[in-house]
Amino acid sequence: MLALTMGEPAGIGPEISALAWQALRREGPGFVLLGDADLVSGVPVARVASPEEAEAAFPESLPVLHHPLPVPVQPGRPDPANAPAVLRSIEEAVALARARRVGAVVTNPIQKAVLTAAGFPHPGHTEFLGELAGTGVPPVMMLACPELRVVPVTVHEPLARAIARLTPELIVEHARITHAALRRDFGIAAPRLAVAGLNPHAGEAGTLGHEDEAIVAPAVAALRSEGIAATGPHPPDTMFTALARPGYDAAICLYHDQALIPIKTLDMEGGVNVTLGLSIIRTSPDHGTALDIAGTGRASPNSLIAALRLGARLAEARRNAA
Repeated sequence: MLALTMGEPAGIGPEISALAWQALRREGPGFVLLGDADLVSGVPVARVASPEEAEAAFPESLPVLHHPLPVPVQPGRPDPANAPAVLRSIEEAVALARARRVGAVVTNPIQKAVLTAAGFPHPGHTEFLGELAGTGVPPVMMLACPELRVVPVTVHEPLARAIARLTPELIVEHARITHAALRRDFGIAAPRLAVAGLNPHAGEAGTLGHEDEAIVAPAVAALRSEGIAATGPHPPDTMFTALARPGYDAAICLYHDQALIPIKTLDMEGGVNVTLGLSIIRTSPDHGTALDIAGTGRASPNSLIAALRLGARLAEARRNAA
């Protein structure tokens, strides 16, 4: 059984949660939604008191640990007054996972600007989860689909600032966390990491910039000295091709778009956000709240379904590795 948070209630979370239940009710994995049961429409709903009760109810109805929202929801129009309930849903899901009452946490998308307006101090889900379920290492974002796994070393910050922050140590830290997660949660005995270059052609021996020689190459050397099968810096314009992808298990990328453009191009609906370095398993669909289509019936549940399935597989792998 998985815990699914409600996310932004004015977004597409309620709709795709119901659609995911319709797709998975017979084959699983089972999940319990933490949120306001009154937001769910079009499917039978069971208000339950525990994940254990949810497991029994799942084949016939969408189980919901019901927490009524303080303010009525208008699709497409988030209200900061509901922000505390959104955060409580995440906190409760993490608590259930830490108590091993659910195998993983799957999070519906949140509206960061609304949470910030309500006083939320974190840049997003990842940092909040690091506070709730950290392990002493920084939480790391991975995007995964069947054809590709990518890990951005810098994430939600302006490109100039992201480049200025790059150091060999930062790259090594992210690569180590990725390597450990691939072994423990993905069941890959000897993970292979491909580290992207920063400049065109990975700097072309310094003629197109010195960052690859000064920052990326030392990081790769340090990883190899630790016994990690790392290669690079790889030219970013060729390392994501169909011929190159079978040569590694995850790509360590240096900034947000370097990682997200290839995976969203390959599989926009099947991509899953995985947070590495936590004491729990956390996955999420690789899209936002889609306020522009909330309540219209046009939302696709495919990325959420992929996140639920991957969350269940990772939870099983972690149990087997324990």
